[in-house]
This record gives sequence, structure tokens and C-alpha cells, in this order.
Amino acid sequence: IADVEKAQRAAEGSSPTIFSKILDGSIPANIIYKDDQCVAFRDVAPQAPVHFLVIPRRPIPRISRVAESDAQLLGHLLLVASKTAKAEGLEDGYRVVINDGKQGAQSVYHLHLHVLGGRQMGWPPG
Repeated sequence: IADVEKAQRAAEGSSPTIFSKILDGSIPANIIYKDDQCVAFRDVAPQAPVHFLVIPRRPIPRISRVAESDAQLLGHLLLVASKTAKAEGLEDGYRVVINDGKQGAQSVYHLHLHVLGGRQMGWPPG
């Protein structure tokens, strides 16, 4: 419920986001992968034994706001999620989640992939 309330209060377009501050180094993060297009780091409030985020360096507010020209970057984010999940020992599976907008419980308007694993996931998810 707290995450849903946080998402309801979040304002799209409010800048800088916590993720832009992680990218510029003004907020520390436990970074587990980085390259010229994206960064992966551990979630500060993990919802599973393994929970990390993959964010693009270029800020995109929402998955529903991507353009055709973002196709390569979006594919790269998924490849990084897969490679990092393997490095984190998630051979038995994991879940990738992208929240979009208020009803999708998005609380930070900088596209991010949640990768959760290390336990059995339930269905439906929310």
C-alpha cells in the first residue's frame, strides 16, 4: 500500500529524479553493472532476496513514452537484466517488472526495470 500511495503522489516530469542523482553520483548506490547505456544497482527496499534495477542513462520518463528510436536501448536493457540476473545466481528464474504511470504504481519517472528473484513468485502479481 505504501508504494501505491507513493506512486499516487509522484509527479511525472519532476526533475531531477533519484535515479538521475544516482547517475550523476550525488546519491550513492550499490552498482552491480554499468556501461555507456545503462546502470544496474540493488534496490534499497528489496521485495525479494535478489532485487535490482536496470535504468537507462538517458532519462525516459515512462515505458509508454518510448519512441521507435528507443528500440535498441530497450533491447539492451533487457539483455543487461538477463546477464546481471545470471551473474546474481538466478538460474531458476526471476521476474522483470516495469511499472508505468499512477495505476501501474510507478513512483520514479525515469524508466526502470525491476529484476526480482531468489524466491518463488506468485501469480497474479498485483
